[in-house]
Amino acid sequence: MHAWLCEQPTGVEALQWKELPTPEPGSQQVRVAIRAASLNFPDILIVQNKYQFKPDPPFVPGSEYAGVVEAVGADVKGLQPGTPVSVIGGTGGFGTHAIADANRVIPMPPGFTFEHGASFVFTYGTSHHALIDRAALKAGETVFVLGAAGGVGTAALQIAKAAGARVIAGVSSARKVDLCLSLGADAAINYSTDNLREALKQHTGGKGPDVIYDPVGGDLAEPAFRSIAWRGRYLVVGFAQGGIPALPFNLALLKGASIVGVFWGDFVRREPAANAQALQQLAQWYAQGRIKPVIDQVLPMPRLREALARMASREALGKIVMVNI
Repeated sequence: MHAWLCEQPTGVEALQWKELPTPEPGSQQVRVAIRAASLNFPDILIVQNKYQFKPDPPFVPGSEYAGVVEAVGADVKGLQPGTPVSVIGGTGGFGTHAIADANRVIPMPPGFTFEHGASFVFTYGTSHHALIDRAALKAGETVFVLGAAGGVGTAALQIAKAAGARVIAGVSSARKVDLCLSLGADAAINYSTDNLREALKQHTGGKGPDVIYDPVGGDLAEPAFRSIAWRGRYLVVGFAQGGIPALPFNLALLKGASIVGVFWGDFVRREPAANAQALQQLAQWYAQGRIKPVIDQVLPMPRLREALARMASREALGKIVMVNI
């Protein structure tokens, strides 16, 4: 097998495409022949040693992938060689093969391509947990999605629309405005040129958004939070801009607003039954055509460094997917 090996988590430049022994699964593990793996922002953080989860080096990054079960451990039930699966492994995805714990392997529903199977669970799971579970989003409410043209952003936009909400997309270019409107956003704000607070006031009739979905952080957080509606919910999803904002607590008091943390990975671990129910609803919405991963580029696995640089530049529209040809 071949894989991108991180021997020292000092950044993307330290990753090496290497030939490695093909591993055998343990008693409760499976070996997956990887067909596709998608990029998520934590994949950059983890090779910089900046993510909450810090695997011991050497390791193969890549948290989300899809492929075919090739071998199963002695105690694995319900998975057979030849089964198409999606995997949330934390690591292992950026290679030709991976060993995964069986409880992290999900048989792909009928109709999924490997590219979609590798682009679905992480982003749609995160966004569903954020909007439906943590924010208790109701039909008719208004959601403002920051970074709406990215992987989790496009998922959040689609899920909010599927739940009956009105969606305002926040993006950084005219090209991204066009994408979000084509995905069903009711309005879009280019915050690189528009005054964010004035635009939100205009698009909400002065009320402000009921829910703010923020995977960006940085200097956008405070003006967005100052614009939130009474009893609004501000979802802290991530910090793609790099800076972790410090919000004045008096703003939450004045708006009767909630600042709500979203840590999907721990939700999956702590509440597996609730996560399974969420994934079932998401699979139904996919089958109905209400949600569909937005793919920016599909690249051969050896071009991972190029793909990570594109994601870091925030130029990607949706997900970047690596494939083994």
